[in-house]
Amino acid sequence: MQSLQKITSRFIPLRIENVDTDQIIPARFLKATTKEGFGKNLFRDWRYENDDETKPKADFVLNQKQYSGDILVAAKNFGCGSSREHAAWSIQDYGFKVVVSSFFADIFKNNALNNGVLPVTVTDAFLQQIFAKGAEATLTIDLEKQTIIIDKTGAAETFDINAYKKTCMLNGYDDIDYLLSIKKEIEQFELNHKMN
Repeated sequence: MQSLQKITSRFIPLRIENVDTDQIIPARFLKATTKEGFGKNLFRDWRYENDDETKPKADFVLNQKQYSGDILVAAKNFGCGSSREHAAWSIQDYGFKVVVSSFFADIFKNNALNNGVLPVTVTDAFLQQIFAKGAEATLTIDLEKQTIIIDKTGAAETFDINAYKKTCMLNGYDDIDYLLSIKKEIEQFELNHKMN
């Protein structure tokens, strides 16, 4: 995984509540067993007419050229529904590094963290402040300080993150990488607790 410490980026506003994992990545695309290639099918049914890539729906935000960035800002209850990890894979493969919402489904939140996508939970009021900004507005997310700032206004909030997952994201570790990073401590622990 790539490390994520601080990011300043424009954002894509998805003003739809209760987005479930089947809307994020439809079930018919779950046949692959590797993480690559899922981004092209992110929000597939919302992006294209009759599943035809040559017919993008002009009213869907990912198809609107004025919006771009590494941050997806979603309405309340993002990632609900099934526990498919492919939803996080598709968001990461599309290029999003952060998803901001006022509420995430727990399983989606954990899947995102395990796959290098930072879920940032903000208050409903702060989410509405973000949505009120134009297409050129940027957000700055500082993982070390656990802050999110609307750069245009300076409005800021702090967010919570599990300390272990924070360490992993700051260093670009998955669970195995983390264990390897503390190999010496593990070996020392074993030596100290060896049975006679």
